[in-house]
Amino acid sequence: MSRSTVRGRRRTPADVAAWLHGGPSLREMRETFPNEWATVEARVGSLVQSGDRDALRAYLMQAAQTPRQRIGHAKPQREIVAEAVRQQMTLEAIRQAALRAETGATGSTVLRLGLAGGWIMQRLFFESGLRRKAVSWTAFRLLWPLLPHRRRLMALVRPRGVYCFYARPLITALAQLIDGRPCLEIAAGDGTLARLLTDAGVHIVATDDHSWEAHIDYGDTIVKETAATSLRTRRPVVVLCSYPPPGNTFERLVFTTPSVETYIVVTSSDEANAGDWDAYRDQTPFAMTEDLALGRLVLPHHGRVLVFRRRTENPLS
Repeated sequence: MSRSTVRGRRRTPADVAAWLHGGPSLREMRETFPNEWATVEARVGSLVQSGDRDALRAYLMQAAQTPRQRIGHAKPQREIVAEAVRQQMTLEAIRQAALRAETGATGSTVLRLGLAGGWIMQRLFFESGLRRKAVSWTAFRLLWPLLPHRRRLMALVRPRGVYCFYARPLITALAQLIDGRPCLEIAAGDGTLARLLTDAGVHIVATDDHSWEAHIDYGDTIVKETAATSLRTRRPVVVLCSYPPPGNTFERLVFTTPSVETYIVVTSSDEANAGDWDAYRDQTPFAMTEDLALGRLVLPHHGRVLVFRRRTENPLS
C-alpha cells in the first residue's frame, strides 16, 4: 500500500491496515495523520513527564490490545482508521521513549557498539548474522560486564524481533521440563528457541502468523499458522512462548485448550513489555509458578520464566 493512497481520499480501514503493516516510521505517521498525532503526543507526553510507571504501563497495555467492536454498535470507518493509527503511533512513541531511557540516545543518534565490543557481542550471542546461539553462561558472566556499550545491544536488535538470548543451562532446563512430551511453540518469531530445543533433542513444532515478515526472517522451519489454529489442530501437551506481545489475544486460548498440560512462558521482567498478564491472573485451570533461577538465564538482562501446570483434583481417600 503506497503512502499516496493513504494520504489521498481513500482511507478505508483495509488501506490503512495494509500501510501500517508495512511499518511506517513515526515521522511518516505524524505527517500523514497530524490530528491523531496531536492526541497521542499530548497523552504520551504527559505520562512520560509524570514519571508514573504504573499509569504508563496501563496505557501501553491498553494501546497494545486490538479494539473490540460491540455487536450492534458498528463504528464509522473514520473512527476505525483513527483508532488503528493512534494505536501504532502510541506503541512507537513509547518505544522511542524507552530507547532514550535505555541508551541515553536521542532520536538523531546513530547507535554503535564499537569495533571491539561489537566483535565480542557477535561471537558471544550469534552464530552468524542475527542467527542466535545458546550462550555460554561462563563466557557471558565474564565478558558482559566489561563491554562499554552493552546497553545498546537490545536497542539495535529488538526491531528485528530479537528480545532476548538464551543461556545453555536454560535450554537444558526447558528440555527437562518438556520431558519428551509433544511440544508446540506459538508466536515463535524467527524460531530460535525451537531450534535450540530441537538441537537438545526436543520434539517441537514452531508456528507463527508471520505478521512481522517485514522485519523477521522466518525461514522454512516456522509454520505459518495462527496460535488459535495451532492449538486447535495440533492438540499439544506442552506449549511454549517466548516474549509474547503485551496484551495479546491468543495466550488466553492456551488455558482453554484441553490437551495442554504445561504452558511455559519466557518473558520480560517488566509486565508492560510482554505477555497477557490479565489472562495469567484470571485463568483457574492452571497453577502458575515462577522459576527465578531460570529467569536469570534469560539474557542479557534477567527475564522471567513462568510455568503453568494444569491442576488435578486429588482423588478421594
